[in-house]
Amino acid sequence: MGEVHVNEEQWVRIAPAETINRQLSEWQGLRADIVSAVEQKSFECSFKAPQHLLVATEYSERDDGETSVEGLPKSTLRNLSGRLTFVPAGHQYVGWQHPRVLTRVSYFYIDPLGPLLDAESRFSETEFRPRLFFFDPELWRLIVRLKQEATSSSTQLPHYAEALGVLLGRELLRLNNGTTHAIMRGGLSGWQQKRVADFIEEHLADEIRLAQLAELVSLSPYHFARAFRQSFGVPPHRYHVGRRIERAKTLLASSTVTQVALAVGFAETSSFSAVFRRLTGFTPSEFRRVVM
Repeated sequence: MGEVHVNEEQWVRIAPAETINRQLSEWQGLRADIVSAVEQKSFECSFKAPQHLLVATEYSERDDGETSVEGLPKSTLRNLSGRLTFVPAGHQYVGWQHPRVLTRVSYFYIDPLGPLLDAESRFSETEFRPRLFFFDPELWRLIVRLKQEATSSSTQLPHYAEALGVLLGRELLRLNNGTTHAIMRGGLSGWQQKRVADFIEEHLADEIRLAQLAELVSLSPYHFARAFRQSFGVPPHRYHVGRRIERAKTLLASSTVTQVALAVGFAETSSFSAVFRRLTGFTPSEFRRVVM
């Protein structure tokens, strides 16, 4: 990875900076900062900003050190692997350690006023409580998927990460309210399903954002994402990809693999082939030879 210039007011400050690699990604209302240590040296970290901070420690053990979040007692826990920390906007986060292993940690910055977090959920008005070194399986699963999006070199649909951001906001609200997962009730009405499905069919080769689809049926992105999955059985991004591949199957009868990839919205043939094989079990060429 090349040199990364980090504004310390926007990202967690880590010193000395030369002991780590950072991979930065930004979406609407959400930023990811994937950090991996390249030297097993002592370091310090700190952060305080108008954004919420979610820390996912994938791998970290320390011989000595402490971590604190404003409003909570300090912790000297030695094995931090698999732990989450949530720092509400405006709270101070500081820590230091003498590491026993090369640390891997992901930082996610959530804008309380993000455009995908609808007013009905009152996310921006919620007074979140700080949490230090906890574990929540649903949050962890979302973080794994967000990290995959942040580190993937293949072409992805932009609204996938946005949908994950919506789910992340919902999970943080659930966690803050101390509630368990409720059963989702109701989906899109008949006309809403048709309007969304028709729009996707007409724009298979285009990038479609979650907010665009939600606006078609007069719902917030948060409620649309839930209702769509309830109605179609899969998230919007997965439905879009599935329809692209179904169209590709038809086009393969009369066009080259490269032509088909471009026709269904993939800039690179390799990305198209990888997705096609994942969903069908065949490469495009194998599908044309075996099935057609």
